Amino acid sequence: MSEESAVLHFSTDGIATVTLNRPDLHNAFDEELIERLGDMFEDLGHQEGVRAVVVAAAGKSFCAGADLNWMKRAAGFTEEDNREDALSLGRMLKNLHNIPKPTIALVQGAAYGGGVGLVAACDIAIGVKSSKFCLSEVKLGLIPAVISPYVVEAMGIRACRRYFLTAEVFGADVAKENGLLHEVVDDVHDLAEARDRVLNQFRVNAPDAMADAKDLIYTVAGRPIDQDVIAETADRIAARRTTDEAKEGITAFLEKRKASWNNS
Repeated sequence: MSEESAVLHFSTDGIATVTLNRPDLHNAFDEELIERLGDMFEDLGHQEGVRAVVVAAAGKSFCAGADLNWMKRAAGFTEEDNREDALSLGRMLKNLHNIPKPTIALVQGAAYGGGVGLVAACDIAIGVKSSKFCLSEVKLGLIPAVISPYVVEAMGIRACRRYFLTAEVFGADVAKENGLLHEVVDDVHDLAEARDRVLNQFRVNAPDAMADAKDLIYTVAGRPIDQDVIAETADRIAARRTTDEAKEGITAFLEKRKASWNNS
C-alpha cells in the first residue's frame, strides 16, 4: 500500500474499496484523513460504474477514533475553529451515508468514537468476533455529537442511552444485538468471504432500483403512515415500473434469463 492515509481500489466489476491506511496509529482520524475520506465518498457517490462501496481498514484496528495529535491541536481551537472541524467530520459521514449505492463496513479490532460513526453510516456492517466498540467521548468531557445521527439510527435510542453515558467497551455480539453490526465472523480471514457473499447478492439486483430503495428508506423512516406517505410511495412504485431497468428486470424474469446487470 501507499503511504496515503486512505487508499481506493476498484475491481473490474465495479466494487470500490476504501481502506483506512494509518495502521500504526490504529487508523485514527485527523484532519487529513477526514477530508480525504469525505472527498472519496463524495466522488464515489457520483461515479456511474461503481456498483458497491466497501469500507475497510489496514492493520489490527478499524478506527480508534480521534488521533491524539489532532486532539492536542484541537485543545487550542476557538469555538468557531471547533465548529468548522466538526463540520468536516459531519460532511464525511453524510457523504458516506448518502452514497446511492450499497455500502459495507468490514470491522476488525477497535472501532472507537468516530470509528463507530463510520460503521453506523454504512448500509451493512460485518465484524470479527474479537472486535471491540466504544463511544468513549464522555470520558474526555465530550459528547458523540457529530456521529450521533448515524449511531442512534443504527442502535436505537435505548441502547444509545446506555453506551453514550457509560462509555463502556462492548464486543461484537453486543454490537450485533443492538443493530450496529449485521453479522459477526470468527476470524479476520473470514471477512472477505462474508463480504463476497453480500456483494454477490448485490450483483443480481438492479443498480438504480437499489439506489431508489435506499432513498425510500430515508423518505418513509419515522413518518406516520398517513395519506401523504401512501400517495408518495404509490407515486414512487408507479414511476419505477415505467423505467427501462424495471422493464428489463420483469422481462428477464418472465423469459427465465439473467437481467442485463446481473454479472453473478
